[in-house]
Amino acid sequence: MPEPMGFYTDTTVCIGCKACEVACKEWNQLPATNGGRATLSGDSYDNTRRLDGIHWRHVKFIEQFAPDRRDGRWLMMSDVCKHCVRAGCLEVCPTGAIIRTEFDTVVIQSDVCNGCRDCIGACPFGVIDINPVSGTAQKCTLCYDRMRAGMTPACAQACPTTSINFGTIRELKQKAQARVEQLHGRGERGAYLYGADEQMLGGLNSFYLLVDKPEVYGLPPDPKLPSRNLKPGSLWSALGAVVIGVVGLISLRTRRTDDA
Repeated sequence: MPEPMGFYTDTTVCIGCKACEVACKEWNQLPATNGGRATLSGDSYDNTRRLDGIHWRHVKFIEQFAPDRRDGRWLMMSDVCKHCVRAGCLEVCPTGAIIRTEFDTVVIQSDVCNGCRDCIGACPFGVIDINPVSGTAQKCTLCYDRMRAGMTPACAQACPTTSINFGTIRELKQKAQARVEQLHGRGERGAYLYGADEQMLGGLNSFYLLVDKPEVYGLPPDPKLPSRNLKPGSLWSALGAVVIGVVGLISLRTRRTDDA
């Protein structure tokens, strides 16, 4: 079996060029826009807005400037599916359309997907959506077809600054930790890795080097699996059933008493 593969994204060297977005769309033959309508978002330089069924890569632009615009910085991040080790989307899929590959990545098989949208609500990162052309849920496959042929995913291949790194998870973690230590040595004490350890959904096979809180990048600080809600939900359902039963019995006894 191959070693687990994935992405390590160093946001400190992303220049927001969107080469990854273009390469992803070109390789996967995704439409440029939904329904052919290109509109400006008004949100900085971000016109693709978010990950969805036709945008499997999304470059985020975060402007951090004082009101006088003299002091501040840009934060940029190329976002993608996290290919979680414990994937909520895979957990809830009723048709078996979502599988874990031999590279430990998560792929949606469009020919098996029935478009039920369960996976959309189960993803804590808001990655998945319906492709309007196919009518099925779609997201990044980590270029499964290219990996099987021994090739680098299109986005990582196109990245001009090596912000997007592709390789085995073991090698990527070593590289990422060395980069964090390098940045700390240069005075960037806020640099840290997001999703590189097993505490977050068993580990993310697409993890990030960040220099601000996850929320700043639109990432959840503590993502949860849908199964976390099953036990409390079941308890409340059982309690509700008991209450309804008790109320029913009381009503029945009251009716019998009135009839008597």
